[in-house]
Formats: sequence, C-alpha cells, structure tokens
Amino acid sequence: MAEKSLQDVHRFVTSVAKHQGWVVNPDPEFLQDIEEGLRRNWNRYGYFMCPCRDSSGNKESDSDLICPCDYNLPDQAEYGHCFCGLFLSREFASRQIDPEPIPERRPEHLNS
Repeated sequence: MAEKSLQDVHRFVTSVAKHQGWVVNPDPEFLQDIEEGLRRNWNRYGYFMCPCRDSSGNKESDSDLICPCDYNLPDQAEYGHCFCGLFLSREFASRQIDPEPIPERRPEHLNS
C-alpha cells in the first residue's frame, strides 16, 4: 500500500465532491485538518477512515465510516453537511454559514 500525501488526499476530496455535486468546506484550516486526518488514517489503515470517528482498524467493521461515509447523504439531507463538516450540500454552502455539530447517526452497536 502506497502512502498518501496531502496533495493525494486533497485530489480525492475534491474529486468526490465534484462527482457527487457537493461543496468542500471552504475553511482552509478546517479542510487541512480533515485532510490530514484522512491522510493519517489511509497511511495507518489503508483506507480513508473518517477522521471524526474512532476506527476499529478493521476495514470490514469500518466500512460504513469510510469517506464519504454511509451517513453522508442522510446527514446532508437533514443538516446540509456531513458529520465532519467536510462535505456540504450546495444549498447549505450557499448560505455561507459554518457547519454545526450534528448527532451521530451510526447505530450504537456498531461503535463497539
């Protein structure tokens, strides 16, 4: 498994957002922190584990949390952004407000 650079991660994030019709969080410091977490997780686990959640270190157990996570679409539909605040719906982004913390959508039994 080849390690990822921040540039690799940024390309991944922007490509996902473009393909899905989402907007990447425009705050450069926030974006860099999230991308650094994704890079660290790729280099540690071999997959883009959501940096805002704890990993089991097992890809199968973490599959619902691999970026973009399975909860992204329902979170955007309800709150306008994903749990991390990395991906924003176009409508939410147009309001030019910061994402706020949202409830964890992942079922509790999967967190153990």
